[in-house]
Amino acid sequence: MGMLENDWLYAMEEEFKKPYYRELYKFIVEEYKTHVVYPPSDDIFNAFHMTPLSKIKVVILGQDPYHEENQAHGLSFSVPESQKVLPPSLVNIYKELNSDLGIEIPKTGYLNKWAGEGVLLLNTVLTVRAHEAFSHANHGWEEFTDAAIRAVNKEDRPIVFMLWGKPAQKKMSMLDNPKHMVLTSSHPSPLSAYRGFFGCKHFSKANEFLEEHGIRGIDWNPVD
Repeated sequence: MGMLENDWLYAMEEEFKKPYYRELYKFIVEEYKTHVVYPPSDDIFNAFHMTPLSKIKVVILGQDPYHEENQAHGLSFSVPESQKVLPPSLVNIYKELNSDLGIEIPKTGYLNKWAGEGVLLLNTVLTVRAHEAFSHANHGWEEFTDAAIRAVNKEDRPIVFMLWGKPAQKKMSMLDNPKHMVLTSSHPSPLSAYRGFFGCKHFSKANEFLEEHGIRGIDWNPVD
């Protein structure tokens, strides 16, 4: 399952010593032995590896990883470059991006450029059995990612949190640092996008907030 690198290791090292994490580790190792599990084990911590704690400008919280083949690779809402069919939630994110900032809808769903720009693309659960949504919920990942969210909340600089949908919005009570901005809307899934995600303008609002505080905004175009 690998370990964290960069400054996340120092922020999260106490979590690795806790009983819940030992149980989670045993569970995950057994799951990878006995089932098809996504993402590939080397990709579980990609959100942390690609976006060091000290570089975060924006946090986008997802739920659990995509559970179909060749989709999940450790960044919430993102899919590998080889994936030609984009998941419906990501299609809706791109529609809002186009409406908000005029960015042409990309053909790729690979969001590593966002991660490199300082967007932490974090799921609240980091693994899933193939074809079984939420199958790894309530085994300890939530406690681990809550600790990560608390670590970001403690950062002494302006950061934007985008909480899309009710599961993400349950994290609001942790976000008590007045330096940060919290944006909420419905989830971008086809079931709920029309209930407030479309038209939320979170991408432009995030950049306005960052730039007001002297921080370079995010280049939200996923394509170079």
